[in-house]
Amino acid sequence: MSQGNNPPVGGGLDGQPPRPTMKYFTWAFIVTALGLALGAGLGWQMTGTVWGTLSVFFICAVLAVLEISLSFDNAIVNANKLKEMTPVWQRRFLTWGIIIAVFGMRIVFPLLIVVIAANIGPWQAMVMAAAQPEEYARIMHDAHLPIAAFGGTFLMMVGLSFFFDHEKDVHWVRWIERRMQHYATIRGIEVAIVLVTVLIFSSFLGTHESHVFFSAAIWGLLTFLLVEVLGGLLDSSQEVLHAGAKGGIGAFLYLEVLDASFSFDGVIGAFALTQNLFIIAIGLGIGAMYVRSMTIMLVEKGTLAQYRYLEHGAFYAIIALSVIMFCQSQVHIPEVITGLGGATLIGISFWASIRWNRQNGAVEG
Repeated sequence: MSQGNNPPVGGGLDGQPPRPTMKYFTWAFIVTALGLALGAGLGWQMTGTVWGTLSVFFICAVLAVLEISLSFDNAIVNANKLKEMTPVWQRRFLTWGIIIAVFGMRIVFPLLIVVIAANIGPWQAMVMAAAQPEEYARIMHDAHLPIAAFGGTFLMMVGLSFFFDHEKDVHWVRWIERRMQHYATIRGIEVAIVLVTVLIFSSFLGTHESHVFFSAAIWGLLTFLLVEVLGGLLDSSQEVLHAGAKGGIGAFLYLEVLDASFSFDGVIGAFALTQNLFIIAIGLGIGAMYVRSMTIMLVEKGTLAQYRYLEHGAFYAIIALSVIMFCQSQVHIPEVITGLGGATLIGISFWASIRWNRQNGAVEG
């Protein structure tokens, strides 16, 4: 992934000028109002009291904030990949992709875990979510180990692949990033680092847990590699059919799996606030809409070009999140730490970008 020093160029996804900042969040605000109203209605139906209604309303709002704080780095990485995609696939990701993200990861994914773990049908899982939320939450909690291993492995591969790139020419933390670029020519070095990390963490677990952790991690690694290979094959086929087409269905699949990996922590962590699947879906769905809005804004305003270290901060946050997910196989780490940690790294990279712009006379905005 080459990073040049060209001046930032902002522009809409369809070639139109960038919109005012607040315009990007119009749909997010609408979904927020509808979601919170739906949450309040659900709270009234469940409890029949004003206090119960306000409680569910508040939980939905907190879950939305949790999702936004955990997924800001996701928006930056989405924007980084989205700017390489053709306009057609950009629109497809921002429409179908968000539907998959909201309904697939926030509703279908938790149900699928229970279906597999409890060996029951999808309808029985839905009934359990509505009638036996405590049992549903217990099954989700028990499935946390393989989810952490799978998601942590995939995200670590995403983060390391950004830095182990021999064409990368913009460095933020130079003393480490230059070395990573230097060793990027060694084939499979990212895979080796991830496997060693997985082996270290699995060695602290019992025999059965170690086997589960390692197996899930291998599946996470294979998923990353398969998405890369499949994406390359699909996009190269697309180039044959449509000259110059880049970043099509392969990039779309990559972003969907990436979003899934980012969502693991938020979905599991949400059960600490409520055991009701429908409240979780409302809260995290609201947050997902803000991630979509931030992604569009970052692309159209050319923010990633204007603030040269912002991507670096996001990918450092991804690596940090992957390590946190691995650590959660040993101890519970509150989601607020995960969210604040990523936001802090991105904030520091943003501040470093502003300093660089001022020192080099670059234009911000």
